Amino acid sequence: MYLRYKQKLIIGITLLVVACLVISSIFVYYTFVDKEDETVEEEPVGAGEYDLDKISPYTNQGLTLEILRIRHRGIIDVMMQRGNAWKSKPEFYFISNIDDQEYVSKDVYAAGGAESEDLFNVWDTMFIENKIVRDAVEEQESSKITLKIIERTTSGLLGRRHQDTEKESISVTYDYRTGKWTGDDFINDSDGYGHYVGENFEVWFNVYQTDYDFDDIPYWTEVNILGTNPKQDDSKLDPDGDGIPTSWEYKWGYDPFIYDNHTTLDPDKDGLENVEEYFMEKYFADPYSQDIYLEADGMEKGGFFDPVHVFWEESQQILIERFAQHGIKLFIDYGWPGSPVNAGGEILIHYETISQDSGMMLQFYRNHFPDERKGIFRYVVIAHNAGFCHPAEYNKYDCMAVGTSPEKLYLKRGAFTGRTQRIVLAAGIMHEMGHSLSIGPWNVGGCDNITFAFGRAEEQEFLDRWGDYRSVMSYYYIWDKTLVDYSDGTNGPNDVSDWDLLDLRFFQENAKVIEDPGFELPGVEEIGLVRAMILQSKMRRIFPLQ
Repeated sequence: MYLRYKQKLIIGITLLVVACLVISSIFVYYTFVDKEDETVEEEPVGAGEYDLDKISPYTNQGLTLEILRIRHRGIIDVMMQRGNAWKSKPEFYFISNIDDQEYVSKDVYAAGGAESEDLFNVWDTMFIENKIVRDAVEEQESSKITLKIIERTTSGLLGRRHQDTEKESISVTYDYRTGKWTGDDFINDSDGYGHYVGENFEVWFNVYQTDYDFDDIPYWTEVNILGTNPKQDDSKLDPDGDGIPTSWEYKWGYDPFIYDNHTTLDPDKDGLENVEEYFMEKYFADPYSQDIYLEADGMEKGGFFDPVHVFWEESQQILIERFAQHGIKLFIDYGWPGSPVNAGGEILIHYETISQDSGMMLQFYRNHFPDERKGIFRYVVIAHNAGFCHPAEYNKYDCMAVGTSPEKLYLKRGAFTGRTQRIVLAAGIMHEMGHSLSIGPWNVGGCDNITFAFGRAEEQEFLDRWGDYRSVMSYYYIWDKTLVDYSDGTNGPNDVSDWDLLDLRFFQENAKVIEDPGFELPGVEEIGLVRAMILQSKMRRIFPLQ
C-alpha cells in the first residue's frame, strides 16, 4: 500500500516538473525570442520603415555655406601695364545672405566687443576657407542664398578714401530634400558645380545641411530615393562595388546601386577618369568640368647673381586666368598644405643646365613627383637653364622644365623688370604645357617653326604663311610680352586655333613621335643647322625690350 502511494507521488512530481519545463519554455520564447524579433524591426533599412514626408527628424535643421576659394580675375590686365601697379594686390570681401540673415566677412568682432575690418588682400584665397552657419525652421523645404563679392579701391592721400563696389552676385536656392541647389549655379552647368565664373571674380563654394549620419545625403533622399539607412554613414559604403562610395555617386548623378566602370569613365574628356576625379575631390575636381593639375618645383640659386628659381605667384595667376577664359580650370601645386611628401614647392638641387637629351629630369620625376599623382598631374621644374616638354618615363609628355637664369631672362628674353620676368615665365610654361596638350609642329606648322631665323626674305616668307598664328607656341611670338596666350584662330586667314585643338588627355598617352638626341626642330633642314643656331639673336631683334 505504501509502495503504491510512493509510486503515485513520484509520477505526480514528474508530471509537475514536465509541466513547469513546458511553461518555462513558452515563457522564454515569448520573452526573449519574440522580443529579439521586435528589436530587429526597430532598426530597419529601407524607405518603407521611415516617415517619407519628414526632412530632418533626427537632428536640428540648419544650413552651412562654405566659401572655399575666391580668385580675382584682373591679373592679366594689371600685368600688361607698365610700371609697378602689379605689386598692389586687390582688396575684397564677401557678403552672404541666407534667408535674409546677412553676414559681412570684413567685419570682425573680437572679445570684449572690439570691432575691426579684415579684407582679403590677395589675388587668390585658395586654402583660406570660410563658412557661415544658419539655423533653419524645422521641416523647412528650401533656403535662398545670395553671395556677393565686394571690391575695395582706395584713393586720395595715403589711400585714406575708399570705395566699395559690388563685382559679383551669386544666387542659389538650396533644397533640403535633395541636398542640391539651383539658380546661378547648378549641377552639370558650364563652369562646374559649386564653381561660379563671373567677369571679375571666380568663386568656389559648397552648401550642405546638418545630417544625422554625416554622409551629406539628406534624410528625405535616403528614405524616398535611395532607400538607404539615414542613420548610417554612406560615404564609406559602396553597394554596387564599383570603387566609388554612395555619397560621391549621388552628388554627381550616378546610381549608387548600378555598377559603373569609373576607371574608364571620363565625361569631360580631361584625362581624369572618375576614380581620379574622386581622388582629387578635395582639390575641386569636377567630373563634368575640365580640370588640369600641375605640380611645380623650383631650383636652388647658382650664385650671388643667380637667385633662387621660383614660380612667381603672378605667373601662376596669369596661366590660371588664361585657361579660365576658355572654361578650363588650372590648379597649380606649388606648396599646397596637406599634399603628399615630395609634392609641389620643393627647391631642388642646382644644375647649370638641364637638357632633354640627357634625361636629367628623370631624377626629379622619380624622387620629387609622387607616384600617386602621375597620370593626374603634369610636372614642371623652374630651373636655371632649360626649356622643353619631354618624356621622363616611356614616351608620355607629362614633364617640363623652364629656365629663369639671368642670361635667359635679361639677354635672351629682354625681361629686365620683375613684371616682364613674370610674364615671360608664364609664356614659357604655357608653351611647354601646350606640347603636353597635343600642340606640336606635327599638327600645327607654325609651332616651333624657325624658318624665319635667317634673312629678311625667310622672315617675310614665314610671316606670309604663319604670321597670323599669334601664339606662344610660335617661336616668333613666344616672348611678345603683350601676348601670353594660345591662338584662337581669329587673327587672319592663315591662323590656327590652338584652343580648339587642345587634347587634355594627351599627356597620359605614349606619343607617336619620338624625340631622340638627333631630333631637329622644323625648318632646320630648310635653313641649315648653323643658321638655326642664331635663332636667339634673331628673336632679340624681333622683340625690342619692353
